[in-house]
Amino acid sequence: MLRTMMIGKLHRVTTTAAEVDYIGSCAIDQHLMDAAGILPNEQIHLWNTTTGERLVTYAIEAPRGSGIISVNGSAAHRARVGDILILAAFGQFTEIEAKTHSPQVIFVNQHNQIITKAEATALGVMTDPVPNP
Repeated sequence: MLRTMMIGKLHRVTTTAAEVDYIGSCAIDQHLMDAAGILPNEQIHLWNTTTGERLVTYAIEAPRGSGIISVNGSAAHRARVGDILILAAFGQFTEIEAKTHSPQVIFVNQHNQIITKAEATALGVMTDPVPNP
């Protein structure tokens, strides 16, 4: 049996653009993608903590260090500039892999710059402290 486990998460990023006329996807600063282990064209879940909207799309790279989080295409109707999002990617793991897998959780400031990286254990416990806003 395979289990679906979180690979990585960008916690509370700020939407910098919402482009309805773009083909689709979510453009994410390459530095943030690397930190969270998210690959270009990988399926991601987008949870808008400002509005409660939830959707599935795919990641594309925005320029490294730009801080860009652009929600594109039809998804742009569900996120506005300034909305706070959680972006997460998931993968399939065997039972043995799932028990030892530790996803990367990336915390950012209001400019989408990394302030803390934490490794979540298979039990869901953070190995680094959660940052104070």
